[in-house]
Amino acid sequence: MSILEIPVMRGFVRLCNDGWHQGWHERNGGNLTYRLKESEVESLKKYLLPARGWVNMGVQAKNLAYERFITTGSGKFFRNIEQSAAENIGIVEINATGDSWRTVWGLEAGAVPTSEFPSHFMNHSIRKIATGGLNRVIYHAHTPNLIALTYILPLESREFTRALWQSATECPVVFPEGVGVVPWMVPGGADIAKATSEIMKSYPAAVWAHHGLFCSGKDFDETFGLMHTIEEAANIHLKVLSSGRPILQTITSDNLRQIAKAFNVKLNEAFLD
Repeated sequence: MSILEIPVMRGFVRLCNDGWHQGWHERNGGNLTYRLKESEVESLKKYLLPARGWVNMGVQAKNLAYERFITTGSGKFFRNIEQSAAENIGIVEINATGDSWRTVWGLEAGAVPTSEFPSHFMNHSIRKIATGGLNRVIYHAHTPNLIALTYILPLESREFTRALWQSATECPVVFPEGVGVVPWMVPGGADIAKATSEIMKSYPAAVWAHHGLFCSGKDFDETFGLMHTIEEAANIHLKVLSSGRPILQTITSDNLRQIAKAFNVKLNEAFLD
């Protein structure tokens, strides 16, 4: 059996391919990481290579010490992952102090984890705490409709959440906490990692102004579904705004409460009237 036939690896590659076909990953845009379960590490163990040297990340999370992650590579194209996985993705392990990584599989020919790995790493730490260890996926994509909204909506969590919730009935069910918003920052460094981790203490998704969307979830389906739902809602909202017609009716705060009751979810009341 090839390592790529193991279910967790197959799921990782599938999400990358699905995101590419959605049009969210131009050139080398976007990145994905997954925090492996111990049972999955066991299934992968015979494929893991002698580790390369440690690389310090510039950030630290002690609750991720000794964890292993599957990660996309820096500068790699999502469209190539299905055809040449070992050159474009890899598995890294974290050291005892939670501040450095080293490659144990893949990332061939000198490749390294995504330049956004510090952001992913810090947010894995936060979401591990916030969800009692359930969240294992962090996914960043360049979702064009949501990016467009960051030019015309106030960069505030309440404004974005209400626009999305009121655009499609399933939205308050899929992300009842709402979404957070990070103002524009230079990508790839410790500053955006820390700013995003503050947002992710409360929300499963963070809007990166003029850049894209950052989502977390317990598995690949849930995380891709969250990304897809938010981007579709942004598309609907843009279509309504671009119609040039006045809005005659919408999903009200009372309607949102009715949805929450029917589907047994707890909405963020701070975002309701």
